[in-house]
Amino acid sequence: MRSRLAVLVIAGSLTLAGCQLLDGGEGPDAALESLAEGLSSGDLSGVPFDSPDAVAAHAAVVEGLGDVTPSVEVADAEVTDDTATAPLTWTWELDGQPWAYETTADLTRVEDAWQVEWAPSLVEPSLVEGEHLTLTRTAAERGQILGAGERAIVAPRDVVRLGLDKTKLTATDDLATSARAIATALSVRPGPFVKQAEAAGDKAFVEAIVLRAEEATTAVPPSYAEIPGAVSLADQQHLAPSRGFAAPILGSVGEATAEIVEESGGAVEAGDVVGLSGLQARYDDELTGTPGLTVIAAGADNDRAVHDVAPVDGTPLQTTLDIDLQTKAEQALSTVGPASAVVAIRPSDGAILAAASGPGSKGLNTATFGQYAPGSTFKVVTSLALLRAGVRPEDTLECAPTTVVDGKSFKNYDDYPSSGLGTITLRQAVANSCNTAFISSRSLVEDGALAEAAAALGLGVDHDLGFPAYFGQVPPPEGETEAAADLIGQGKVLASPLAMATVAASVAAGRAVLPELLPSLDVAQTAPAEPLTGAEASALQELMRAVVTDGSGSFLADLPGQVGAKTGTAEYGSPDASGSLPTHTWMIATQDDLAVAVFVETGESGSRTAGPILEAFLS
Repeated sequence: MRSRLAVLVIAGSLTLAGCQLLDGGEGPDAALESLAEGLSSGDLSGVPFDSPDAVAAHAAVVEGLGDVTPSVEVADAEVTDDTATAPLTWTWELDGQPWAYETTADLTRVEDAWQVEWAPSLVEPSLVEGEHLTLTRTAAERGQILGAGERAIVAPRDVVRLGLDKTKLTATDDLATSARAIATALSVRPGPFVKQAEAAGDKAFVEAIVLRAEEATTAVPPSYAEIPGAVSLADQQHLAPSRGFAAPILGSVGEATAEIVEESGGAVEAGDVVGLSGLQARYDDELTGTPGLTVIAAGADNDRAVHDVAPVDGTPLQTTLDIDLQTKAEQALSTVGPASAVVAIRPSDGAILAAASGPGSKGLNTATFGQYAPGSTFKVVTSLALLRAGVRPEDTLECAPTTVVDGKSFKNYDDYPSSGLGTITLRQAVANSCNTAFISSRSLVEDGALAEAAAALGLGVDHDLGFPAYFGQVPPPEGETEAAADLIGQGKVLASPLAMATVAASVAAGRAVLPELLPSLDVAQTAPAEPLTGAEASALQELMRAVVTDGSGSFLADLPGQVGAKTGTAEYGSPDASGSLPTHTWMIATQDDLAVAVFVETGESGSRTAGPILEAFLS
């Protein structure tokens, strides 16, 4: 159980009334000081008890409280001839909570020495012979993680614990055979499970796996129930709606690892249930709450509580995630093999409504912390830089099949429409995503202008949002070739799907949007050096709309609402046998008060790979 047991040693300061006897003998101050120090430190070897068994008896009384010692202070002693009494004030720190009370120490003078009379009531006033103290804890209810509308995302859900109950085995049953059969039936590694079962106590339940209740109905074969010792125990665990639901962000809960126990400084013990990753770990203190505790006087006919503190449940953690949209995003990615992501933001307030990482991400947080070249989706940023340089959507640029910069050849994507070549407008260059048109206009983009345009759209400016979030980078280019590559979202330009969804949201909102997942977290936004203007936002909205009406995103034209988009492809890695480089594929879009980014680590093109995922999500 979680324990916050603190050791506080305070030696009692003694002011003993009447401790100087009439016959000139010494008072009981030395014996009382020794008692206070011994009780406070746990070392009673120097206390002059009246019984040789007192030290062992004291240890038996307090052993059930665990590795904790109290603070014990002695007040004025009352001395009468050869007897004395002194009140003791006890304060225990149990899980960081004080338990205070008083007892009385009785002493007797034997010849010239004072002896402390041992009795269990010296430790706790109601204890009698044969009783001892034990500490039990009651776990607090873990706080739920909530989504939009205060709907519970992570909440208690029915599970089934499956494994071997050794008490169910008969004399004729073979332990190893049963354990191996259980592991096989549940697709658990047999060898380790057999060893675990053999090492467990005679009455132990050896857990093999925990399944959601709905999973257990199909995942557990009927033959499981026929295995000697195999049991299925109904229970509850704090779980999300589905196994992978926003898992990289929400994180997981489980038994504390050795590393967590060591780093806690005694606040966490082996066996404690804690947040292991994600929001569950970062906000573990708030979510965990405070366990309840009861000190019991045990050993008599009827155990009784001498101290009781009720548990304090954990505090819920509110997020902006929309359960329905997050589920839809996860479903859209469910069959994607490479790492992938869908991020959806509400432009009006920056609320992150969905942040899904596909199964190909293998548990990594691709959605908000992936770092990839954004390809042609970054042309929205470059377009803003060109608008600020005086280029209007109807102004013309040159779109050649290829262009060379400082010896490096750049070309358009393989199926770029031939009708889009030649002298075209900026609107057409964005709609069809002409690389060479943007690169040919590089002389118009002054040093630092691209980074300033990115910042105006919320990209490249870090903020602590209370969870891992990568806002991207637009560093100064090293040379002409890199500067040209930056204009089309390659070079050293990087972004996460969250960052590109933020770009789309900023276009829709007409200002730099700051994404928000945790409404209770107050984040001060760093204002752009040159904020987005209304005219600039209108022009960018027009350019993204042209992608849907006249360009590479035309397959989105039948969707409801006002949809704008931008496709993107970015080469990375090493060439294959044919000399072709693998490509990241992207697509961003706006639909009324929704902005979305879709990313697939390796694909054919933005429209062909990311496009269908985006269409499924927006439909």
